[in-house]
Amino acid sequence: MKKKLLSIGIGLLAISFNAISQESIDSNQTSISQEKEGKLTIGGYGQIDYNQPFNDTAKANGTLDVHRLVILLGYQFNDRVSFVTEIETEHVVELYVEQAFINYKVIEPFSIRAGLMLIPMGIINEYHEPPTFNGVERPNLDNTIVPSTWREIGAGFTGNIDKLSIKYQAYVVNGFMGYNGAGTLRGSDGFRKGRQKGAASTISSPNYSAKLDFYGITGLKIGAAAYVGETQSTLYNGLLNSDTTGALDRADSSTVGLMMLGFDIRYQFKALGMRGQLIKASISNTEAYNMFTGKDLGSSMLGYYGEISYDVLSIFKKEAKEKIILFGRYEYYDTHDKVAKGTTKNDSYARTDITFGISYKVSAGAVFKADYQLLDNNGKNNTSAKQINLGVGVWF
Repeated sequence: MKKKLLSIGIGLLAISFNAISQESIDSNQTSISQEKEGKLTIGGYGQIDYNQPFNDTAKANGTLDVHRLVILLGYQFNDRVSFVTEIETEHVVELYVEQAFINYKVIEPFSIRAGLMLIPMGIINEYHEPPTFNGVERPNLDNTIVPSTWREIGAGFTGNIDKLSIKYQAYVVNGFMGYNGAGTLRGSDGFRKGRQKGAASTISSPNYSAKLDFYGITGLKIGAAAYVGETQSTLYNGLLNSDTTGALDRADSSTVGLMMLGFDIRYQFKALGMRGQLIKASISNTEAYNMFTGKDLGSSMLGYYGEISYDVLSIFKKEAKEKIILFGRYEYYDTHDKVAKGTTKNDSYARTDITFGISYKVSAGAVFKADYQLLDNNGKNNTSAKQINLGVGVWF
């Protein structure tokens, strides 16, 4: 079965493409590539949040947070070569490089890209600027299973085939860090702790990422993505080819194989918006990994959500530049969809989130948000959580 999945993944990699979108940082990249020679572009996005959990039996403090502030700098060397980078601060005290890559357009439908790049998986990982999605916080599926913002260092190619209404991306990158003196992956949040983010990243085996999107029908975008590879481990460093001490077996036990498939759809018809996403991750060697590291990583993860929204202001003002969007989203994600022998399945890792709220877009790049969440899981003694979120977001 694993060989079959790997064959499917490699096949998808060979033909995978990614949809063009005007509502993401990709639009900044497109505008940069179309500017005149020597053009500097400055942009960015940010969000400030207020999260207030509550329940019927105890009080809970709320959290006020400058969640993230990102500055984009792009430079167009000529009509074929551009550079894009994003510098991000999170929670005021953390500083990251979110993207840093060079794009070289060889011919019109084919460009070479290399550097620190977002992994094209799902919707939010690439299109995560606050005015582009409903809800104060990103969907938890995208924080837990995908997980956003997932970026790694690598190289590959991308381009548009306009006659077929497709855009493609295919990259070779370093993988998640699975072991760096201790295991990093666990059942509660899957691969989230394994993101290397371009910070002195370790590579012990290459990973492969690709995506295909179709955008040939007005208002509709359909995407399919694949990611295939193994996690990285520091135990391979300095390992002798003629190992007789069992070091190779220990190194092999410190990694897992990953096959992740993603499907997403977005549809906008006048004031009505709909979007959905499905992510499935199959993980091999988890029995040996969990035994070696003491973790509880699942052997399968599954998540999906569906969302519907409507701009109610359009009822009263047909040509209004402002938008008042009401939305609802149902979300299910399970990081213990399946577990290997020796690992106890944790039912509380099967979670259901229901979110509904409002997005008041005062312009295309500025939004006020409010939502209410019901957060539940399948744990035996589970008590549902409730949360109110308020926030502002900008993108320019």
